[in-house]
Amino acid sequence: MWDAPFLTTDFYHFANWFLIYSVLGWIVESIYMSLCNRKLTNRGFVRGPICPIYGVGALAAYFILSPVSGNYVAVYFLGTLMATTLEFITAHVMLKVFGAVWWDYKEKPFNYKGIICLESTIAWGFYAVFLFAFLHKAVVRLADSYSMALGKVLIVAALLYYVSDFVYCIMRARRNEGLDKDGILVKTE
Repeated sequence: MWDAPFLTTDFYHFANWFLIYSVLGWIVESIYMSLCNRKLTNRGFVRGPICPIYGVGALAAYFILSPVSGNYVAVYFLGTLMATTLEFITAHVMLKVFGAVWWDYKEKPFNYKGIICLESTIAWGFYAVFLFAFLHKAVVRLADSYSMALGKVLIVAALLYYVSDFVYCIMRARRNEGLDKDGILVKTE
């Protein structure tokens, strides 16, 4: 299973990269929002330090944009389009499933219904370039820095934890709980 071909790599590396990007995304977004809110802010849906949308986004960008990875202008513009589309779709799925979106760009200029905005779109393009110029190489080095035996244990443990945490948070959200302004689930009764 671990060495089964998956896109242009194997399942083991794909799963490692996904988890690393998901944790890195949570760290960056939580730091950014903590600074903006002037208090510690967990930006993930779950209680643990993981935002899978960043794993999905980074790996989608990596695999889809790899053919143009040497052309940073193309990476930039395609990265803006892909990430903004992912953010738009994610917002609509969240609205259907939870009745809320966990970000609000209404205060940002050039926003669309508070779910996408020009500022973030511009940033996504720079993130895409950063992914190909530096980040993916570092993620690959990190994933290769520990033994495959340890990596398998980490992957299974992290995925089991995440799935159970996700199910728990879904159940909380469905039991008439909502989100506060920082995206944290709270009782609304």
